[in-house]
Amino acid sequence: MILPTKHLRPERALLTVGAELLSYLHEPMTVSRLWDELRNARAQSADPAPVNYDWFILALDLLFTVGAIEFDRGLIRKTSS
Repeated sequence: MILPTKHLRPERALLTVGAELLSYLHEPMTVSRLWDELRNARAQSADPAPVNYDWFILALDLLFTVGAIEFDRGLIRKTSS
């Protein structure tokens, strides 16, 4: 689930989705804007690997747990450290 396995494509692993989310956080964003960024990027890729909203939230949870993002006043931002 967190890492790719025999039955989970690398594009759908939470670690990969989380890394992709971090790449979109050039500026603080709302949850809905970050979700739209992910869906649009996945839809335009040559080999789309759709991610549902539950998987997106799990990836955000993982990033928050490891201290990579913070949630402040309705915006998600990368942590400075």
